[in-house]
Amino acid sequence: YMLCPQPGQPLTISCKVSYSVSSYYTNWIRQPAGKALEWIGYISNGGSTGYKESLKNKFSITRDTSSNTLFLKGQNLQTEDTAVYYCARDAQ
Repeated sequence: YMLCPQPGQPLTISCKVSYSVSSYYTNWIRQPAGKALEWIGYISNGGSTGYKESLKNKFSITRDTSSNTLFLKGQNLQTEDTAVYYCARDAQ
């Protein structure tokens, strides 16, 4: 999902998956143009979350188990947060 935020505005990205979110950890990752991938955080199969220290006040990860959908909510986004955002399931 290519995200081009308006500075200071909140935004939520959804990611509907084909697996049970109650069975796997799911990560959110982003890649700005011409730069390396950056891990944002995860939500566990049990619903607990963890974040990259420098991004924990900017992003929050939630899920809807009934629809197997993940959500990444960003707040106070800036132009430097423009990137392609990915959700990615852990292998196990």
